[in-house]
Amino acid sequence: MTQTDPDTASPVPPSDAHDDAVARRTADLAAAAEPITSPYDGAPEPVRTAVTGAVESLSGELLELSHSLHADPETAFTEHRAAAAVADLLERHGIACEIGVHGLDTALRASAGSGDYTVAVLAEYDALPGIGHACGHNVICAAGVGAFLALARTLAAEDATVLLLGTPAEEGGGGKETMARDGAFDGVDAAVMLHPFAHDVADHPFLGRRQLDVVYHGIAAHASAQPHRGRNALDAVVLGYQGVAMMRQHLPDADRIHGIITDGGQAPNVVPERASARYYLRSQDPESLRDMTTRVEAIAVGAAAMTGCGYTLTWDPKPAYLPIRHNRALAARWAVHQAERGRTVYPRGVIPDSETGSTDLGNVSMRIPAIHPMIAIAEPGTALHTTGFAEAAGGPGGDRAVVDGAAGLASVVADLVHDAGLRDAVAAEFAEAGGPVDVPGYFD
Repeated sequence: MTQTDPDTASPVPPSDAHDDAVARRTADLAAAAEPITSPYDGAPEPVRTAVTGAVESLSGELLELSHSLHADPETAFTEHRAAAAVADLLERHGIACEIGVHGLDTALRASAGSGDYTVAVLAEYDALPGIGHACGHNVICAAGVGAFLALARTLAAEDATVLLLGTPAEEGGGGKETMARDGAFDGVDAAVMLHPFAHDVADHPFLGRRQLDVVYHGIAAHASAQPHRGRNALDAVVLGYQGVAMMRQHLPDADRIHGIITDGGQAPNVVPERASARYYLRSQDPESLRDMTTRVEAIAVGAAAMTGCGYTLTWDPKPAYLPIRHNRALAARWAVHQAERGRTVYPRGVIPDSETGSTDLGNVSMRIPAIHPMIAIAEPGTALHTTGFAEAAGGPGGDRAVVDGAAGLASVVADLVHDAGLRDAVAAEFAEAGGPVDVPGYFD
């Protein structure tokens, strides 16, 4: 007989003390933050006016696209209706779009212009299982499409080539990395996109992420009659989990390891012959992520040795994510344009670095200069991947971000096209940061 006492069945709610203290510090830092400025002129005023005017004229269609995606969410690698909706909108404006490119059925590519300098505008459109667009990818998609269409309408063909790349499966699928390995970014000079958030931030850090799947192979035995004949795979999982837990004390503040037991055996009276766990490792720096990899692998192997079990380690069954390398010269232009639309864009450090996740845009940013600014759609304190954020993505905050974001991205690209000094600064900053990284071989 199962007895449930409401007083004992309910978890202890977390304290608000830490979050309240962080909110107070953030408000103080925000009040003291200096506006982000840029030493570059960017595009001439008539060009910028034409670009933002084009976005405004497209706003009805962009919001329709955003709402359509929000009402009909599709998870990673299944975004067929989203890709078709984007293609339909482009074709209404006379632009051909190819779906099923760069190794993915739901990736898309469109092009405008014929200049030597090439900029890619990226659009994500996958949703989360169960809670839909709780990361606001409908906003990302509509803003990216709007920026591309505005640029296609206003830039002279010979000025530059602008690409729209629809990038599936950001939520754990690594779609951009798959596309990159298939040549999606070959010959591209820079990439731009945005991401919804509860604040406007020019260059918020996103963490690199690796996945480790561990399977321990033991020997089954009767847990009462002959336990000495067994080798307990669950013990190996538990030892490994505890080792990782103790390692967490010695990690930098923003680094993260989290794991779950995916198989703990089948019956208490049988020594488990198979058990498994899955870990995510995250870090702000590629070098730290590589070091964390070595340490966690040593823990996993040690747990096998202590229990007499065999083991199988599988790293990154889907592509690893590297941290974002923000191009600050380009991000500053974003901040300037958003200020013109009444937004206050914070520099890094105002919002705690720990309030972040991971994205496959990091892999792109290690190949070419890129930006991934955050645009506010919800009240401060609203977390991504929650029902509250999903509601915001389909509401007035999300709608405003679609239009402001499209105007901002299009203006940044226009700046790159028309300002040679900015182009040189963007390229020099990228080179100084280390230049292109061999992403597929980084963890070899």
